[in-house]
Amino acid sequence: MPRKSKPIGTGAAVALVTAVTLTLSGCLMQTTAPGSARADAASDAKGSFGPVDCRKAKCIALTFDAGPGKDTPHLLDILKEKKVHATFFLLGKNHVLKHPDTVRRIEAEGHEVANHTWSHKILTGQKPAVIRAELKKTQDAIAKITGKKPRLMRPPQGRTDDTVSGISKDLGLSQILWSATAKDYSTSDSALIRKRILDQASKDGIILLHDIYKGTVPAVPGIIDALKERGYTLVTVPQLMAPAEPVPGTVYRP
Repeated sequence: MPRKSKPIGTGAAVALVTAVTLTLSGCLMQTTAPGSARADAASDAKGSFGPVDCRKAKCIALTFDAGPGKDTPHLLDILKEKKVHATFFLLGKNHVLKHPDTVRRIEAEGHEVANHTWSHKILTGQKPAVIRAELKKTQDAIAKITGKKPRLMRPPQGRTDDTVSGISKDLGLSQILWSATAKDYSTSDSALIRKRILDQASKDGIILLHDIYKGTVPAVPGIIDALKERGYTLVTVPQLMAPAEPVPGTVYRP
């Protein structure tokens, strides 16, 4: 006579379902927060600190997508004046190729140069060869200008999956998402852009702006000044997670 199975408790059932789901989906994507990566860093981790140690200070990372564009040199002037370094996720086609001197200046002035694909294709659902080309072409174009391949990328619309993560890992790219966005593609109101960012600002956060839209660059001085008044130090993404170093393929989500 077959033995009756014992009823499974709620917690065990949830764990079992989760384990089965992960096994069936073949989930490979690793996701963590910059603060968690920092806390988990080995004692001999070699990530470079910025102006402060973000384990002790109140840090936030300022990032810009989809440039460079015609307003990026003015933005660089502002950042230089304010003594702030940012992370620039650059588009290859019509941006990196069109503004090589600006790309060179971003690198020379100590900002983090990163990858935002070649033509802003949504990577999820694309064939692997297309995903690889979108990332690699931008890697190569930036390296030709600066002599260095980026180590960070931001998937368009933040959409990623196991395939994107695997190819990113192959190319040495970590994936960086965000915690604060002004949706500046939908408004040219600089005051509104500033308010939206300040309303969402938080310790260990990552700010997403676009230096290609009309209202964004004029909003930046006010954003920086207000954040500093609130006790924040603005850093690049790698500085935010130091002494940890970005791990290729991993998704960093504040």
